[in-house]
Amino acid sequence: MSLLSVASLLGSILLTPFLTLLVCIIFLASIGQSLGVRRLYVKLLLMIFEYGRKDIESVAKRKHDLEDENESNTLEKSYEEKTPGTPNGMKNGVINGANNLISRDDKLVLVPEPPSKQEANSKSFVDEAKEGKEIPNFELSTVFDYIKVGIEAIIEDQVTSRFEAEELKNWNLLIRTNRGYEFISWKLTVIWLCGFFIRYFFLFPLRVIICCFGVLWLTLCTALVGYVKPGNFKQTLTKYVSIMCFGILSRAISSVVTYHNEENKPKTGICVANHTSPIDVLILMCDNCYSLIGQRHGGFLGIFQRALARASPHIWFERSEARDRHAVAKRLKEHVSNPENPPILIFPEGTCINNTSVMQFKKGSFEVGSIIYPVAIKYDPRFGDAFWNSSKVIIEPLSSIQVR
Repeated sequence: MSLLSVASLLGSILLTPFLTLLVCIIFLASIGQSLGVRRLYVKLLLMIFEYGRKDIESVAKRKHDLEDENESNTLEKSYEEKTPGTPNGMKNGVINGANNLISRDDKLVLVPEPPSKQEANSKSFVDEAKEGKEIPNFELSTVFDYIKVGIEAIIEDQVTSRFEAEELKNWNLLIRTNRGYEFISWKLTVIWLCGFFIRYFFLFPLRVIICCFGVLWLTLCTALVGYVKPGNFKQTLTKYVSIMCFGILSRAISSVVTYHNEENKPKTGICVANHTSPIDVLILMCDNCYSLIGQRHGGFLGIFQRALARASPHIWFERSEARDRHAVAKRLKEHVSNPENPPILIFPEGTCINNTSVMQFKKGSFEVGSIIYPVAIKYDPRFGDAFWNSSKVIIEPLSSIQVR
């Protein structure tokens, strides 16, 4: 039997259960039900991550103890007395395994001294001068530490780092690393290889098919809803179609979403939320129907925007045109003044942040004079980074999420 015939036989055997699973997932998503498989998958991943973390820490501890033992045998006693020790887990002032590239000494951070302390310092210098004591002269080396802290603040400040992908605290058996975690023990290597084949040869094609079907189904359904006359029936139909289609799309990333305080779900007005990526819309639209306001896009996101605009009122604009800004403010007021319109979802940060903090909100969305519903979206960083860098295409982060 040739290799080609064996491959075709295996393909025919595996194709039927694969298609059955695909149809089952799409059917359950369309009726808003779940068998709990995704939550079990998440629990299994957390158990594997915890085992991998303990295995990595045990190997690192053995390696560290061995290095300390070798170092203690080679270093001389006089050298140990001259060089002060550093705390456990630190090397050259940098905590091992920490996310920050730079570890700053709090003593070198310049903060204004209180007036009482300034007066005490000035009096002490005057008293020393009267007594004839020698006041220490300024040395150029005194400022070296402060220059170092200043340069570090320029290299890694707290604002710029919010626009970059968050560094994961633990290795999730997927992200590329130069530490060679997957080869530190044979057990972890076996788990990593099994995870590689499951993610790339089973989950990834399954999720791509679900994503393509979800996009086509959303485009078809919204096109049909667009022909329905405005009224209560169209509002109800739009809400059902929106939740159904985005529920199918959420299966493309195996999302497990927990909604809190659902009794405060917005029915009209304005819903404001922090912004990490376009996936924020998918997460919120699985539970409620919203009108959207945002930058007009092309390509993959443009398909969604044009499809959604057929069924419900949305506001798309160009940031570069000043006339669009005034038109957006006017349309926003008109939208919230109509009680029949669904609540409008706004991201007042104006850009995507990596979900580690919240930037200052733009005040425009709060000047309309309508009810504001605040929503906080938090992603679990253990399963990867949901942050979308707007300078890159959406397909890149979406494809990386689909293999997790």
